[in-house]
Formats: sequence, structure tokens, C-alpha cells
Amino acid sequence: MSLRKQAKSGVVWTFTQQFGNQLISFIVSIFLARLLLPEEFGLIGMIAVFYSIGRGLMDSGLTQSLIRSRDLDQEDFSTVFFFNLAASVLIYLIIFFCAPLIADFYDRDILTSIIRLYCITFIIDSFSSVQRTRLTKKMDFKTQTLITIPSTLLGGIAGITLAYLDFGVWSLVWSQIATAFIGTVQLWIYSKWTPSAVFNVKKFKEHFHFGYKITLSSLLNKIFNNIYLILIGKFFQPAQVGFYTRAETMKQLPVNNISNALDKVTYPLFSGIQNDNKKLKAIYRKIMQLIVYVLAPVLIFAAVLGEPLFRFLFTEKWLPAVPYFQILCLTGILYPVQSYNLNILKVKGRSDLVLKLQVIKKALVVVGLIIGLQFGIFGILYSQLILSVINFFINSYYADKFINYPTLQQVKDISAPILLAGLCGAAVFYLDSLINGFMDILRTIIGAGAGLLIYVGLSYILKLKSLRDLKDLIVR
Repeated sequence: MSLRKQAKSGVVWTFTQQFGNQLISFIVSIFLARLLLPEEFGLIGMIAVFYSIGRGLMDSGLTQSLIRSRDLDQEDFSTVFFFNLAASVLIYLIIFFCAPLIADFYDRDILTSIIRLYCITFIIDSFSSVQRTRLTKKMDFKTQTLITIPSTLLGGIAGITLAYLDFGVWSLVWSQIATAFIGTVQLWIYSKWTPSAVFNVKKFKEHFHFGYKITLSSLLNKIFNNIYLILIGKFFQPAQVGFYTRAETMKQLPVNNISNALDKVTYPLFSGIQNDNKKLKAIYRKIMQLIVYVLAPVLIFAAVLGEPLFRFLFTEKWLPAVPYFQILCLTGILYPVQSYNLNILKVKGRSDLVLKLQVIKKALVVVGLIIGLQFGIFGILYSQLILSVINFFINSYYADKFINYPTLQQVKDISAPILLAGLCGAAVFYLDSLINGFMDILRTIIGAGAGLLIYVGLSYILKLKSLRDLKDLIVR
């Protein structure tokens, strides 16, 4: 299969996986949000950073090394498998015994039991991380899609059932465990790979040398992505954590569907052409423009229509989350661009620079949080928005250095769709003010539909290249 066909197939199936998975998760979250209280979601939000850290340590970046490496054999995969399994058990035990300390930090005794049960998924997931990696390396996203969607659906049904039976926060915990278990069983069945009883120390060192830097970078990213939840959980009520979590989850719905789907495809795709800088730049540039062209209007329209959208989906009790959601939507526009810039460094084998960049950016987060906390929760949110712009310029510097794609050119490439989306967002805002008395579902549909028509129409009139690229991706 040609590189173009591989890429297109990967994008189609990864989008199907991401969209299907997110759609199911979204529908499940609607039911759960109506059955549970914001405080119960807030309890899960409080432990998010510890869960993320555990998952990051469990992998140690070795699966990333497997994806970028060539000439792998059974020993490579088996070695990483057994390391991940051992690491997951060790990390679970550490978190198990540290759970009371975390509960004391938040002054919520129930967190001890929640953490100990929730984090069992570390061990469950470690049994299938290599199987998933092998599918990703082969760009077999079709199989992953056929595994992920049923897992999410069945896990979601389990959560809704338990919530209906008044299990409260435990319905969220068991839903996560059920999803992980069902997914792992399917990966063992469909990947057609099992580990051999071997652990090659030399191969482990080779993968670990690349992977540990990615792990440290990932850990910094996970900690600081969740540091907002830590601070909100420490200084505000659990309901505020729940509102923030709901807003962040809603913002991540389009970001995950579009950005993460392409991210899974671009890393192995970029790895296949890592020594051809001209081709690497051309593909990277097209993908970056396309992602911003699609993501910017979705996030801006969603922010404008946040009030009727939240009230219709989650009821009045979740309306305090709307201002959070509107600010977070703006932070999400540049996220995928930053992610792809880092992928350039990964495929070039410069995991040291990935780590260096994360250290610099996280130092800026600390500064932003110190200043933002002085202005309450909205100060924290606006600090995220400002940092998303600063991080774009930091990451784009290395795209210029490695593939001759200067920051100024990147800004020029993405400014047109962002400005156009902003203009269309203003039109949607004006239209929504005229139909303010309509039902929330009608306000949302009319506003989003009108915004989309205006956006596509102006794109056609202005002859934006990204519109043609999107059409080619869909039609060809």
C-alpha cells in the first residue's frame, strides 16, 4: 500500500475510532451527568493527575520507541511487554499505599478507596499495551476501532446501570474498569500476538534510552495538564472541580476526535519519512493547516453556543460550567499544532529536546498559576489561554530548525482559518441573540448550522486551500 493510501486509511479508521469512541463516551456522560452530582465527578477529577502519572510511568516511553524503531523481532516486543507488566504492578502498589496521603491532601476520606479500585486499570491495560502498539506500528487502525468502540459502549452501559441503581461515584469507577478489561481481552484475541518467555537486557536498554526521555516529558505534561484540577480541588469545593472537569471534557470532545486521531496517524507516518525533510515538511504543513481549518470553527461555535448546549444536554445544574468551557475552547485551537511540532522532534530521535521543551513550558505554567491564583478560578483559566499561545511559539521554533518551517510561516498558514472562524462566530452570536427565546436544541442546531454554512461558503469564495484538501481527503 502506498504512503498516501496508508495515511488516508489510517486517518479514516482513526477518525472512526475517535469519533465513535467519543460519541459513545459523550452520550454516556450525558446520562451520567443527569444521574450524578457535579461533586461526584469532582471526586474523580481530583485523582486524575495521579492516575495520569501512573499510566505514564507504566509505559516509560518504550512503546513509542517500538513505533519509531525498525527491524524489530519477537524479543523486542516481549521485553517491552514484561517490563510494562512489572512496572504496572509496582506503580499500583505505590499508589495503593499512598492513597491515604492523597485523601488527606484533599481532606476527602472516600478518595482512598476510590484510588485503590480505580487504579487497578494500570495492571489491566499493561497486558495489552504492546498488542496495541503493534497495531499502531502497522497502521492497522481498523482493528483498533473494532476493539475500542465495543469496549467503550459496554463500559458505559455498566456505568449508567450502576448510576441508575444509586451507586454514585462508584459507577464512574466500575465503568472505567469494565472498559479497560473488555478492551484488553479483545486486543489479545484480535492482535494475534502473544509474548514469548524472554527478556533481552540489551534490547531493553536500547528502547529505554529513547523512551525514558519521552516518559519524563510525558509525565511533566500529565502533571501540569492536571495541575489545574489539583489546585481547584485543593482551594475550591468539589463541585467546582466537577464543573471544570465537565467543561474540559466537552472541550476535549472535538480536540480528541480530530487532533488525537491525526496524532496517532502522523507519528508512524512521519517515522516512515523521517530522513526526507522536504516531504516531511510538505505533509506536516498540509496536516497542520487542515486540522486548524476543521477545529477552529468547531471550538468557536461551541463556545458561542455554550449556554443552550449545556442546558439542553446536562440540565440547569451544570450551567456554572459554561464560562469555563468558553475559555477552554479557545485554548484548544492551537493544541494540535503544538503536538505535531513535538512529533517532528520524536521522529528525529531528539527526545532530549522534547524533555527540554516540556521543562521550559512547565516552568511557565508555574508562573502563570502563581499569577492566576490571585484572581480566583478565572485567573487560572485565562492563564491557560495565554500559555497556549506562548507554547505555540516555543514549539514552532524547532520545526524551523529541523524541517525549515519558520514560525512566521506557520502563523501565516493558520491565521486565515482562525480569523475566518472568529468572524463566523460573531455572526453566530448575533443570530443566537435574535432567537434567544427558542428552545435550546433549536438555538444550538440553527446557530451551528448557520455558522457552518457561512464558514464553508466564505472558504469557497476566498479559495482556501484547506477546503480543497478536506474535499480530497473525503472524496478520493
